Amino acid sequence: MKLTEMTVSAYLDTMASDAPAPGGGSASALCGAQGAGLVTMVAGLTIGSKKYEDSRARCQEALDRGLPYVAALTAQIDRDTEAFNLVSAAFKMPKNTDEERSARSQAIQAGTLASTEAPLETMRLSLASLQNARTLLEGFNASAASDLGVAALDLLAAVKGAWLNVLINIGSLKDREKAESFRREGEAVLREAEALANGIYAEVEKIIQA
Repeated sequence: MKLTEMTVSAYLDTMASDAPAPGGGSASALCGAQGAGLVTMVAGLTIGSKKYEDSRARCQEALDRGLPYVAALTAQIDRDTEAFNLVSAAFKMPKNTDEERSARSQAIQAGTLASTEAPLETMRLSLASLQNARTLLEGFNASAASDLGVAALDLLAAVKGAWLNVLINIGSLKDREKAESFRREGEAVLREAEALANGIYAEVEKIIQA
C-alpha cells in the first residue's frame, strides 16, 4: 500500500516502527505537502471574504498555482520511499561473479541517484510554494495569519529535511560532476527558502501582534 493511501494513524505507526522506510525524506515531503496545502487554504479563505475583495484576483492566482504543488509534494512522500527501496534491493543482489558485482554496483548507483533526485525535487517544490506564499503577504485574510506562518515553517522544514537527504546520498554518487551540481543547486534552494520562510514568519508575527 502506498503511504499516501494509509490512514494518518497507520502512517504514523509505520513511521514510528523500526522499519527503515518511510524515513526523513518522506517525512519532509509530508511537511511540504502540509505547508503547500495551508497556503492554498489561506488563499481560499481570502477569496471567500468580502472584506478582502481587492485581494481576490491575486489570491485566486495563488490558489491556482498552489494546488499542483500540494499534489506534487504529496506524490513525493511515496517517491522518496520508493527510491530508498531501490537502494535496499540493490544491496541484496548477488555478488558472486564479476557480472553480478557489476550489475549490483550499477543498480546501487541508480538507486542512489534516485534517492538524491527525490529529495532535491521536494526542495524545489517547497521553495516554489514558499514563493507562492510570499505573494499572499500583499493582502490576505488576517484571521488566517497563523496558518500562513505554519505554512512557512512546514515548507522550511521540508526544504531543510530534504536537504539532509540530498547530502547523505551525494557522497555515494560516483558521478562527482553530477553530485556537485546537486550540491550547488541544493545550497541555493536552501538559502532562498530560509530567507523567504523567515520573512513570511516575521510578517505574520507583526500581523498577529498588531
